[in-house]
Amino acid sequence: MKSAKNTRRMLLVTTALAALALPVSLASANADSPKKPKKSTNALHNPIPKFGAYNDSPLFGRYDAKEGKRVVPENNSMSVSPDEKIAVVTRSTAKFLVVIDLVNGKEIAQIHGYANPRDIQFAANGDSFTVSDSTLGVVDRIGKTESGGYQVKERMPLGAGVFGTAQSDDGKRLFANNFAADTVTVVAQPGPSDPSAPPASSPKDIVTGFDQPRQGVKLAPSQKKLYVTNYADGKTKGSIKVLDVADPNMAPKMLTKEEITGLNGVRGLSISQDNEHLYAANSADDTIAKVTLVDGGKPTVETLKVDGDGVPNKKPYGAVISPDETVLFTGNEGDSTVTAINPETGAAADLLDKDRYLNKPRQAIAFSANSATAWALNADLTIAKIDVAARSVTEKLGKSHPATTTP
Repeated sequence: MKSAKNTRRMLLVTTALAALALPVSLASANADSPKKPKKSTNALHNPIPKFGAYNDSPLFGRYDAKEGKRVVPENNSMSVSPDEKIAVVTRSTAKFLVVIDLVNGKEIAQIHGYANPRDIQFAANGDSFTVSDSTLGVVDRIGKTESGGYQVKERMPLGAGVFGTAQSDDGKRLFANNFAADTVTVVAQPGPSDPSAPPASSPKDIVTGFDQPRQGVKLAPSQKKLYVTNYADGKTKGSIKVLDVADPNMAPKMLTKEEITGLNGVRGLSISQDNEHLYAANSADDTIAKVTLVDGGKPTVETLKVDGDGVPNKKPYGAVISPDETVLFTGNEGDSTVTAINPETGAAADLLDKDRYLNKPRQAIAFSANSATAWALNADLTIAKIDVAARSVTEKLGKSHPATTTP
């Protein structure tokens, strides 16, 4: 059985590399104003090439004995543009992306054509953003057209199961988890105004040795190390593995001595600007792991309780530290709250939400650059706006898209 599993993983790895090496037709994203729905609103991308890196059904998940069926992981994602004017959001069961104006709170576009969209990341220059889709097996780079719509500028076939992504500050490298193949793929991207950069994204390396890496993948502020969550069995085997990615010309090296272990249902993570602390949400035991990182050695783990209102089974998914590092927010799917935690003392309290704007928030939380405002994505793809100093939810942005289907 173990041999068959390893063979399947190797096939997925080989398929992803082969797919990236072949040219594929660019697909156009369909962006339609919600105010003027057209027949094309529900249209998909141009026909997907018949190739092994693509799939038209969610093949990958895990068998849950209690439910008696295969379970496909669910998640949501949000990325805020560098100028903080718009946010692009999705959830893995939505089959489309939504663009929301953060200034006036209105939904301004929908981008259709996806099966299980997983992770969204804006480029550092704000000109484009990427979205991964675990069923289509692709990461798309999307930019604006001259007419103001949205279009897929490049499609990267990374294999069915592609999930979380991270991008380097210079825009030249993209890192993508694959929870089906238990890998991380490193993709070289065209650098802005760099004549030496490749004309199109191309694969550099595929790193093996992970265990269900999902959305949690973060490049340290130093740009030297990549931290990758291993969800594993969702209980006590979770860990965060560390890759040395300091030299973009060298294959990443697994730093086994720096692996963070003993995590329970590990989800979102964030890293302090001085690269000395990492925070990770443990959804299985309602805690946040505060990790003191040791360069070249074993990290130490401190447990912070997410006990904002004393309610058990909060299921914290996010662990997002503010830019000024005075507060950490976690979205709790279990009781539709966001908890604010003092990273120094561990003191925790749920945000005030008198109008009940929060609706099962998960990992998708973002802070403004000045740490004054935060945004938390709800299950229905609305955004809860947060006054950080007041520790209160003040407004709901966008319009509701309730979950009506599951993958």
